Amino acid sequence: QRQGLGRRKVSTMARLKQTYREEIAPALHDKFKRANTVILGVSRDSIASHNKFKEKQGFKFELLSDPEEKLCRKFDVIHEKTLYGRKFMGVVRSTFLIDAEGKLRGEWRNVKVKGHAEEVLEAARAL
Repeated sequence: QRQGLGRRKVSTMARLKQTYREEIAPALHDKFKRANTVILGVSRDSIASHNKFKEKQGFKFELLSDPEEKLCRKFDVIHEKTLYGRKFMGVVRSTFLIDAEGKLRGEWRNVKVKGHAEEVLEAARAL
């Protein structure tokens, strides 16, 4: 019985992920586009890794590669983290809202996924 329950849970998660990828994410992408907002993701991963991730997840926005951490350091997102008691330097998930003139208009640190995109969209619309 436990195995069956596990399989149901996995298929439910797969459906939720599929719903997000196919319905919610495209709708949000379109809303940001209508708000004249460009979304760029940045990480230390390679361009090849980004392309694979974008294809698998169906992402519609650009991902920038920053293996030397120049942009990450400029935005001060490299901080000490702890995982299973081990300390290391890692990227703190953050969002920055920059206006058409290049001025920083908003920033969110230690981002949690739920509700975050809608909050940023609201701020972008207010510009």
